[in-house]
Amino acid sequence: MSLADKVLAVNNDLPIRTDKPVHSGKVRSVYWLTEADSRRLIQEKGYPVAPDAPLAVMVISDRISAFDCIWTGEGNLRGVPGKGAALNAIANHWFKLFKEKGLADSHILDIPHPAVWIVQKARPVMIEAIARQYITGSMWRAYSKGEREFCGIQLPDGLNKDQKLPELLITPSTKGILKGIPGVPEADDVNITRKNIEDNFAAFNFRSAGDIGRYEQLLKEGFDVISAELEKLDQVFVDTKFEFGYVTDVDGNEKLIYMDEVGTPDSSRIWDGAQYRSGQVVENSKEGFRQALLNHFPDPDILLNKDRMDEREALARDNELPESMLMDVSATYVGIAEKIIGEKLEISDNPKAEIVKVLREEYGLIE
Repeated sequence: MSLADKVLAVNNDLPIRTDKPVHSGKVRSVYWLTEADSRRLIQEKGYPVAPDAPLAVMVISDRISAFDCIWTGEGNLRGVPGKGAALNAIANHWFKLFKEKGLADSHILDIPHPAVWIVQKARPVMIEAIARQYITGSMWRAYSKGEREFCGIQLPDGLNKDQKLPELLITPSTKGILKGIPGVPEADDVNITRKNIEDNFAAFNFRSAGDIGRYEQLLKEGFDVISAELEKLDQVFVDTKFEFGYVTDVDGNEKLIYMDEVGTPDSSRIWDGAQYRSGQVVENSKEGFRQALLNHFPDPDILLNKDRMDEREALARDNELPESMLMDVSATYVGIAEKIIGEKLEISDNPKAEIVKVLREEYGLIE
């Protein structure tokens, strides 16, 4: 079997029974189950949700996105071997730890396969909840240009690139394009302030103004849990993005939960501790791939300048990357996953066939 066969690049064509369109994002595809299948599985599997809760099958791919584009490699390599399994394994590990430590639940109800979650439908908060412990990335780029206010937070003078901040900062941005909110541009992924959220909490899908403090608490608690565990592995938890949503529990109560993924190399920066102490930044996250792309192309401004999006999309579409670049990403993702979960990551030779088999035989979701 070729290397390309091990990659689950297309994940929106599985024969899972559904009566709604399949939603396919950059990495995950979501299959909303029929009402009958949702009710049946809740009863058969004993999921701790209301009997009429809508369920979905979420399938992760091995696609790799960066700078808002999907990248491919030579030899028909349409993704990164092991990437999806690594992301799911890491997120599963952190969600389990959150639950053990009494933090909020997640939307995940079951894990039929390393690339698959069965989830309860959540009503998402339209905020990318970002926490930063070090000044790097977009915050450093703004700071180095003289900006001292970031997401409404005043930063002190004298900070150096990649240094630890005096405290953990919450720097939210928009999730999706939100319209009609005073002071918030109608664009995806724009920085916002806490006051923006307070003044328009319903527009961001918060049920009450009090839930703003709740999301900040859950973000900080989750960050601290992951940071402490990574420190034991001599890894530095630099910054991360969490997402939150509301679900209705088995008793009919609405509650705020973690959703999507947490603490993964796709949603976080993770640095090697020993290298950082010696003055070097070695990325154990997607940021390493982003830097490799910037070094690979002769005009990196195409990747950084949003006004050159057409050129960027053409660059990704028309250029297959060297196989070695994608295999470096594979080594990074699999390596950090195995550190975190403390065991070898099992990577499927034929993930699509395995998924179809388990969902047919054990869940009755495929004819």
